[in-house]
Amino acid sequence: MKYFSLIWSALFRSKTRTLLTLLSVVAAFLLFGLLDSVRVAFNSGGSVAGADRLVVASRLSITQMLPYSLAARIDATPGVKKSAYAAWFGGIYKDPKNFFPNFSVGPGYMEMYPEYIIDPAQLKAWEADRTGAIVGENLARRFGWKIGDTIPLQATIFPQKDGSNAWPLTLRGTFKLADSKRKGEENQLLFHWKYFDEANQYVNGQIGWYMVKLDNVNHATRVANAIDAISANSAHETKTQTEQAFNQSFAKQFADIGLIVTAIMAAVFFTLLLLTGNTMAQAVRERVPELAVLKTLGFTNGTVLVLVLVESVLLIVLGGVLGMAIASAIIPVVSGASNGMIALPSIPAQTWGMGLGLMVAIGLIVGALPATRAMRLKIVDALAGR
Repeated sequence: MKYFSLIWSALFRSKTRTLLTLLSVVAAFLLFGLLDSVRVAFNSGGSVAGADRLVVASRLSITQMLPYSLAARIDATPGVKKSAYAAWFGGIYKDPKNFFPNFSVGPGYMEMYPEYIIDPAQLKAWEADRTGAIVGENLARRFGWKIGDTIPLQATIFPQKDGSNAWPLTLRGTFKLADSKRKGEENQLLFHWKYFDEANQYVNGQIGWYMVKLDNVNHATRVANAIDAISANSAHETKTQTEQAFNQSFAKQFADIGLIVTAIMAAVFFTLLLLTGNTMAQAVRERVPELAVLKTLGFTNGTVLVLVLVESVLLIVLGGVLGMAIASAIIPVVSGASNGMIALPSIPAQTWGMGLGLMVAIGLIVGALPATRAMRLKIVDALAGR
């Protein structure tokens, strides 16, 4: 652009004010880059490996348990290749802050997840041990567990029949995933549902959800409707959905990440609009005589309008890109600290796209009024100081 040097000079006419405003924009888009990346990580599109899996859970809530007796009827549903079941346990290891997913699973559960890589000998040892457990490699590294160690899991929901909250488990195997985007799944512990069912004090013959593998992924909707029809109008109606949809609804039991991010960023960007809008308005007021000179030299009203708008957009884009670049450098650190729960090497492309769109939109909004004033400026009035 032939007028770029003119725009750049106008932008940094007051260096201190411009730098302080840039820092505000950097902070806003640094926050946006981090928060929206986390939102994308929680709402990401799931794995191709699980496209043929459905989850059958209670229609009321995933905290409501289902009867074990449904297993045979689900297996008999046309289109079901195989099924397994699991129940959330919610135990802790030594301290409540040591949270990780842990649940009991029925026979054949690991067959539902061929992408879980485990040594066959370890899998066989686990299946043969009533109180055995298997964990993801990330979790084993986090606590320094070795095969054969006793894991003193403590119940927070389901005590044993003798009233004890102690559920000692023996580590029999570890599994891993080749997909780097799913390393968060290596932070879970699995043990036998039969042991849980026999030993817990309150719920017997009940499970949390059923996993269903389809014989044809194209029949998912028909099979889901057929399974839900089994429990229709009963005290334990089910809701069958894809594994991806189930995982997202499970995450929302803790918090609606999308809503939280939207609320925070709405407040941040509203404040940014006020701040940058005031900066641009003040900058144009200070340059009224200069703008009048430009018009005297032959610059049209439209050209003056565009110059001010470009200056405003440039201010926001400079700060925004810098802020998101800093966020890109921080994201790998956040991913590492999350022990695989957030698996992002950098800011996702869709976050960059949304961020750049917001930068341009905010720049145009905050520059609209000052640019309109500059366009309507009358040379005589400006040079006379009116």
